[in-house]
Amino acid sequence: MKIRFHANARNTKAMAAAKELAAVARSLKLEAVSAGHADVVIALGGDGTILKAVRKHPKSALLGFNLGSLGYLASVGESDFTHALEMLAAGRYRVAERTLLEACRPSAPVKRFLALNEIVVMREMTGHAAVLELAVDGKSVTRYSADGLVIATPTGSTAYSLAAGGPVLMPDTASFVITPMNPHALGVRPMVVSDGVTLEVVSRRRVNGKAEKTCVYADGENAFPLEGDGRVIIRKARMAAKFVELEGYDPYEVLGRKLGWSGSRLQGSAT
Repeated sequence: MKIRFHANARNTKAMAAAKELAAVARSLKLEAVSAGHADVVIALGGDGTILKAVRKHPKSALLGFNLGSLGYLASVGESDFTHALEMLAAGRYRVAERTLLEACRPSAPVKRFLALNEIVVMREMTGHAAVLELAVDGKSVTRYSADGLVIATPTGSTAYSLAAGGPVLMPDTASFVITPMNPHALGVRPMVVSDGVTLEVVSRRRVNGKAEKTCVYADGENAFPLEGDGRVIIRKARMAAKFVELEGYDPYEVLGRKLGWSGSRLQGSAT
């Protein structure tokens, strides 16, 4: 098996860890490569590092080694780095697919961006709320007056969407969650839709006769602006991201540990 370590070159801790772990990998008969295709890319850092690795290595399966503070995507802690490599070498893992979002600006020039976590449509730094119309499969749903909208995948439901008040979706949920950011109406709540639908968001805000500038972001990266009555089409991408799930991986355990949930695990039947 060919593996490759992906680390932020400006992070000295991550670069040192990559060098040490490459030596461990070679001792386990894993082929650590620094260029070309790898079967598994190990991202060393936090969730931001993994998001960059998804874009840079779209054909490889990803495994996150957490060197950040939270790292929901980077599920392997520092104390388990060597054990994780041993499991890879022994074939004790599976590869699971994670949904990607595609954001498209249909007006010329046409632009397309992919996101693992979320697509965000939000106002620029002004004192005015954005006015955003949402349609699902061509059917009008509502008009939001808010700072913006977060359209998240199940993977991204624990990121920006969660911070904005959205629900948690498990990784295998075939859905998207649409979460308004600071809506100007108490009745506006997050909405979960099938990942088979096509979403259209149109910016309608005008100030003194001029269109309010609104921007589209893909996983935190500035994708493109919406000017005038600009619109963005958001749908499930044809390709998916691939993630390594080591033997014994439990998404519920990871969720509880990363989000600090308390409680006990029930063993057997209650007495």
